[in-house]
Amino acid sequence: MIKRKLHILLFFITLATTTVAGAFLAGVNPLKDPEKVFHGLMFSLPLMSILLVHEMGHYMAARRHGVVVTPPYFIPAPSIIGTFGAFIKIKSPLPDRNALLDIGAAGPLAGVAVAIPVLVIGLLQSEVKPAANLQGISLGTSFLFDLIARLVHGTVPEGYDIVLGPVAFAGWIGLLVTALNLIPVGQLDGGHIAYALFGSRFTPVSRVLPFLLLPMGFLWEGWILWAVLLLFLGTGHPPPLDPTVELTPGRRVIGFISLAVFILCFTPSPVKL
Repeated sequence: MIKRKLHILLFFITLATTTVAGAFLAGVNPLKDPEKVFHGLMFSLPLMSILLVHEMGHYMAARRHGVVVTPPYFIPAPSIIGTFGAFIKIKSPLPDRNALLDIGAAGPLAGVAVAIPVLVIGLLQSEVKPAANLQGISLGTSFLFDLIARLVHGTVPEGYDIVLGPVAFAGWIGLLVTALNLIPVGQLDGGHIAYALFGSRFTPVSRVLPFLLLPMGFLWEGWILWAVLLLFLGTGHPPPLDPTVELTPGRRVIGFISLAVFILCFTPSPVKL
Protein backbone atom coordinates (compact mmCIF):
# COMPACT_ATOMS: atom_id res chain seq x y z
CA MET A 1 0.00 0.00 0.00
CA ILE A 2 2.85 2.39 0.88
CA LYS A 3 4.57 1.71 -2.46
CA ARG A 4 1.31 2.29 -4.34
CA LYS A 5 0.94 5.63 -2.59
CA LEU A 6 4.51 6.48 -3.61
CA HIS A 7 3.72 5.89 -7.30
CA ILE A 8 0.60 8.06 -7.05
CA LEU A 9 2.47 10.78 -5.15
CA LEU A 10 5.29 10.88 -7.70
CA PHE A 11 2.77 11.08 -10.54
CA PHE A 12 1.02 14.12 -9.08
CA ILE A 13 4.28 15.82 -8.06
CA THR A 14 5.53 15.36 -11.64
CA LEU A 15 2.22 16.67 -12.97
CA ALA A 16 2.74 19.73 -10.78
CA THR A 17 6.37 20.31 -11.83
CA THR A 18 5.55 19.88 -15.53
CA THR A 19 2.62 22.28 -15.13
CA VAL A 20 4.88 24.88 -13.53
CA ALA A 21 7.42 24.33 -16.32
CA GLY A 22 4.64 24.73 -18.88
CA ALA A 23 3.55 27.98 -17.26
CA PHE A 24 7.06 29.39 -17.57
CA LEU A 25 7.17 28.25 -21.21
CA ALA A 26 3.89 30.10 -21.75
CA GLY A 27 5.45 33.31 -20.41
CA VAL A 28 3.77 33.11 -17.01
CA ASN A 29 5.71 33.37 -13.76
CA PRO A 30 3.71 31.22 -11.33
CA LEU A 31 5.77 32.60 -8.43
CA LYS A 32 4.38 36.08 -9.10
CA ASP A 33 1.01 35.03 -10.53
CA PRO A 34 0.20 31.66 -8.93
CA GLU A 35 -3.39 31.84 -10.13
CA LYS A 36 -2.10 31.58 -13.72
CA VAL A 37 -0.14 28.37 -13.17
CA PHE A 38 -2.91 26.41 -14.89
CA HIS A 39 -1.75 27.92 -18.19
CA GLY A 40 0.92 25.22 -17.95
CA LEU A 41 -1.63 22.42 -18.32
CA MET A 42 -1.56 22.91 -22.09
CA PHE A 43 1.97 21.52 -21.88
CA SER A 44 1.87 19.16 -18.92
CA LEU A 45 -1.25 17.17 -19.80
CA PRO A 46 -0.13 16.06 -23.28
CA LEU A 47 3.42 15.40 -22.06
CA MET A 48 2.26 13.34 -19.08
CA SER A 49 -0.15 11.46 -21.34
CA ILE A 50 2.70 10.45 -23.65
CA LEU A 51 4.89 9.33 -20.74
CA LEU A 52 2.05 7.47 -19.01
CA VAL A 53 0.96 5.60 -22.15
CA HIS A 54 4.61 4.68 -22.86
CA GLU A 55 5.11 3.17 -19.42
CA MET A 56 1.71 1.48 -19.34
CA GLY A 57 2.59 -0.16 -22.65
CA HIS A 58 5.54 -1.81 -20.91
CA TYR A 59 3.45 -2.61 -17.84
CA MET A 60 0.59 -4.28 -19.71
CA ALA A 61 2.93 -6.29 -21.95
CA ALA A 62 4.86 -7.51 -18.92
CA ARG A 63 1.71 -8.52 -17.07
CA ARG A 64 0.48 -10.38 -20.15
CA HIS A 65 3.63 -12.53 -20.03
CA GLY A 66 3.45 -13.07 -16.28
CA VAL A 67 6.49 -10.88 -15.61
CA VAL A 68 6.45 -9.06 -12.27
CA VAL A 69 6.88 -5.30 -12.75
CA THR A 70 6.21 -2.20 -10.70
CA PRO A 71 3.78 0.53 -11.73
CA PRO A 72 5.51 3.54 -13.33
CA TYR A 73 7.81 5.73 -11.25
CA PHE A 74 7.55 9.33 -12.49
CA ILE A 75 10.57 11.54 -11.87
CA PRO A 76 9.86 15.22 -11.09
CA ALA A 77 12.70 17.60 -11.83
CA PRO A 78 13.42 21.35 -11.66
CA SER A 79 14.19 21.41 -15.39
CA ILE A 80 12.84 23.25 -18.42
CA ILE A 81 10.23 20.50 -18.91
CA GLY A 82 9.70 19.63 -15.24
CA THR A 83 10.58 15.93 -15.40
CA PHE A 84 13.30 13.40 -16.13
CA GLY A 85 10.70 10.98 -17.48
CA ALA A 86 9.40 7.76 -15.95
CA PHE A 87 10.35 4.11 -15.65
CA ILE A 88 9.11 0.74 -14.44
CA LYS A 89 11.21 -1.87 -12.64
CA ILE A 90 11.24 -5.47 -13.88
CA LYS A 91 11.35 -7.71 -10.80
CA SER A 92 11.33 -11.20 -12.31
CA PRO A 93 13.20 -12.90 -15.17
CA LEU A 94 11.85 -12.67 -18.71
CA PRO A 95 10.69 -16.07 -19.99
CA ASP A 96 11.85 -15.87 -23.61
CA ARG A 97 12.73 -13.58 -26.53
CA ASN A 98 9.07 -13.13 -27.48
CA ALA A 99 8.32 -11.63 -24.06
CA LEU A 100 11.46 -9.51 -24.32
CA LEU A 101 10.36 -8.12 -27.69
CA ASP A 102 6.80 -7.46 -26.54
CA ILE A 103 7.85 -5.65 -23.37
CA GLY A 104 10.59 -3.64 -25.08
CA ALA A 105 8.51 -2.53 -28.07
CA ALA A 106 5.16 -1.92 -26.37
CA GLY A 107 6.30 1.22 -24.56
CA PRO A 108 7.84 3.26 -27.39
CA LEU A 109 5.23 2.17 -29.94
CA ALA A 110 2.39 3.12 -27.59
CA GLY A 111 4.09 6.39 -26.67
CA VAL A 112 4.75 7.46 -30.25
CA ALA A 113 1.15 6.57 -31.15
CA VAL A 114 0.12 9.32 -28.71
CA ALA A 115 2.97 11.71 -29.52
CA ILE A 116 2.07 11.88 -33.23
CA PRO A 117 -1.52 13.18 -32.82
CA VAL A 118 -0.33 15.48 -30.02
CA LEU A 119 2.26 16.91 -32.41
CA VAL A 120 -0.29 17.30 -35.22
CA ILE A 121 -2.72 19.15 -32.93
CA GLY A 122 0.12 21.27 -31.55
CA LEU A 123 1.44 22.20 -35.00
CA LEU A 124 -2.06 23.26 -36.05
CA GLN A 125 -1.93 25.71 -33.12
CA SER A 126 1.62 26.88 -33.88
CA GLU A 127 2.56 29.88 -36.01
CA VAL A 128 5.09 30.45 -38.78
CA LYS A 129 7.08 33.63 -38.09
CA PRO A 130 10.18 35.38 -39.49
CA ALA A 131 13.26 33.71 -38.00
CA ALA A 132 15.02 37.07 -37.57
CA ASN A 133 12.44 38.10 -34.97
CA LEU A 134 12.78 34.94 -32.89
CA GLN A 135 14.85 34.58 -29.73
CA GLY A 136 15.63 31.74 -27.35
CA ILE A 137 16.18 28.06 -27.93
CA SER A 138 16.13 26.56 -31.41
CA LEU A 139 15.01 22.93 -31.57
CA GLY A 140 16.42 20.33 -33.91
CA THR A 141 14.07 18.07 -35.82
CA SER A 142 13.74 14.44 -36.84
CA PHE A 143 12.57 12.91 -40.12
CA LEU A 144 9.15 12.25 -38.60
CA PHE A 145 8.80 15.77 -37.22
CA ASP A 146 9.77 17.29 -40.57
CA LEU A 147 7.26 15.08 -42.39
CA ILE A 148 4.40 16.01 -40.05
CA ALA A 149 5.35 19.71 -40.10
CA ARG A 150 5.35 19.69 -43.91
CA LEU A 151 1.93 18.03 -43.99
CA VAL A 152 0.52 20.61 -41.57
CA HIS A 153 2.25 23.82 -42.70
CA GLY A 154 3.52 22.98 -46.17
CA THR A 155 6.95 24.25 -47.18
CA VAL A 156 8.07 26.93 -44.72
CA PRO A 157 9.47 29.93 -46.67
CA GLU A 158 13.18 30.74 -46.44
CA GLY A 159 13.87 32.96 -43.44
CA TYR A 160 10.81 31.74 -41.53
CA ASP A 161 10.41 29.14 -38.81
CA ILE A 162 7.64 27.36 -36.93
CA VAL A 163 7.19 28.68 -33.38
CA LEU A 164 6.02 25.68 -31.39
CA GLY A 165 3.19 26.14 -28.94
CA PRO A 166 3.06 24.16 -25.68
CA VAL A 167 1.17 21.20 -27.16
CA ALA A 168 3.55 20.95 -30.13
CA PHE A 169 6.54 21.15 -27.79
CA ALA A 170 5.11 18.26 -25.76
CA GLY A 171 4.76 16.27 -29.00
CA TRP A 172 8.35 17.13 -29.97
CA ILE A 173 9.55 15.87 -26.59
CA GLY A 174 7.50 12.71 -27.11
CA LEU A 175 9.38 11.94 -30.33
CA LEU A 176 12.73 12.68 -28.66
CA VAL A 177 11.94 10.46 -25.67
CA THR A 178 10.91 7.67 -28.04
CA ALA A 179 14.24 7.89 -29.89
CA LEU A 180 16.31 8.01 -26.70
CA ASN A 181 14.58 4.93 -25.33
CA LEU A 182 15.01 3.05 -28.62
CA ILE A 183 18.80 3.43 -28.70
CA PRO A 184 19.84 -0.25 -28.97
CA VAL A 185 22.07 -0.41 -25.91
CA GLY A 186 21.93 -2.46 -22.73
CA GLN A 187 18.52 -2.59 -21.09
CA LEU A 188 16.99 0.41 -22.80
CA ASP A 189 13.87 -0.42 -24.80
CA GLY A 190 16.02 -0.56 -27.92
CA GLY A 191 18.43 -2.90 -26.15
CA HIS A 192 15.58 -5.28 -25.29
CA ILE A 193 14.38 -5.23 -28.90
CA ALA A 194 17.86 -5.72 -30.38
CA TYR A 195 18.58 -8.64 -28.03
CA ALA A 196 15.24 -10.23 -28.90
CA LEU A 197 16.03 -9.91 -32.62
CA PHE A 198 19.70 -10.88 -32.64
CA GLY A 199 20.43 -12.53 -29.29
CA SER A 200 23.91 -12.36 -27.80
CA ARG A 201 25.33 -11.59 -31.27
CA PHE A 202 24.28 -7.98 -30.67
CA THR A 203 26.26 -7.63 -27.42
CA PRO A 204 29.51 -6.33 -29.06
CA VAL A 205 27.50 -3.68 -30.94
CA SER A 206 25.74 -2.65 -27.74
CA ARG A 207 29.11 -2.16 -26.03
CA VAL A 208 30.45 0.06 -28.83
CA LEU A 209 27.41 2.29 -29.42
CA PRO A 210 27.87 4.55 -26.34
CA PHE A 211 31.36 5.44 -27.58
CA LEU A 212 29.89 6.36 -30.97
CA LEU A 213 27.68 8.89 -29.18
CA LEU A 214 30.70 10.74 -27.78
CA PRO A 215 31.72 12.49 -31.03
CA MET A 216 28.08 13.49 -31.47
CA GLY A 217 28.70 15.75 -28.49
CA PHE A 218 29.96 18.29 -31.05
CA LEU A 219 26.35 18.51 -32.25
CA TRP A 220 24.73 18.45 -28.80
CA GLU A 221 26.52 18.26 -25.46
CA GLY A 222 23.76 16.05 -24.09
CA TRP A 223 25.06 13.08 -26.10
CA ILE A 224 28.18 13.02 -23.94
CA LEU A 225 26.09 12.81 -20.77
CA TRP A 226 23.88 10.19 -22.38
CA ALA A 227 26.92 8.09 -23.37
CA VAL A 228 28.33 8.27 -19.84
CA LEU A 229 24.94 7.31 -18.39
CA LEU A 230 24.67 4.30 -20.71
CA LEU A 231 28.16 3.13 -19.75
CA PHE A 232 27.30 3.57 -16.07
CA LEU A 233 24.04 1.61 -16.39
CA GLY A 234 25.78 -1.15 -18.35
CA THR A 235 25.78 -2.19 -21.97
CA GLY A 236 25.21 -5.92 -21.46
CA HIS A 237 21.87 -7.70 -21.52
CA PRO A 238 20.97 -10.83 -19.52
CA PRO A 239 19.49 -13.70 -21.54
CA PRO A 240 15.85 -14.73 -20.98
CA LEU A 241 15.11 -17.91 -19.07
CA ASP A 242 14.73 -19.90 -22.29
CA PRO A 243 16.85 -18.32 -25.05
CA THR A 244 16.14 -21.25 -27.38
CA VAL A 245 12.54 -20.16 -28.06
CA GLU A 246 12.45 -18.64 -31.54
CA LEU A 247 11.01 -15.19 -32.15
CA THR A 248 7.71 -15.42 -34.02
CA PRO A 249 7.62 -13.85 -37.52
CA GLY A 250 5.07 -11.24 -36.44
CA ARG A 251 7.21 -10.12 -33.54
CA ARG A 252 10.25 -9.97 -35.79
CA VAL A 253 8.32 -7.51 -37.99
CA ILE A 254 7.38 -5.46 -34.92
CA GLY A 255 11.03 -5.41 -33.89
CA PHE A 256 12.17 -3.98 -37.22
CA ILE A 257 9.28 -1.50 -37.20
CA SER A 258 10.54 -0.33 -33.79
CA LEU A 259 14.06 0.17 -35.18
CA ALA A 260 12.53 2.14 -38.08
CA VAL A 261 10.67 4.32 -35.56
CA PHE A 262 14.01 4.96 -33.83
CA ILE A 263 15.53 6.20 -37.10
CA LEU A 264 12.47 8.35 -37.90
CA CYS A 265 12.39 9.95 -34.43
CA PHE A 266 16.15 10.40 -33.95
CA THR A 267 17.27 14.02 -33.71
CA PRO A 268 21.07 14.46 -34.07
CA SER A 269 21.06 17.94 -32.52
CA PRO A 270 17.96 18.30 -30.31
CA VAL A 271 18.75 21.73 -28.87
CA LYS A 272 20.58 24.66 -30.42
CA LEU A 273 21.17 27.68 -28.22
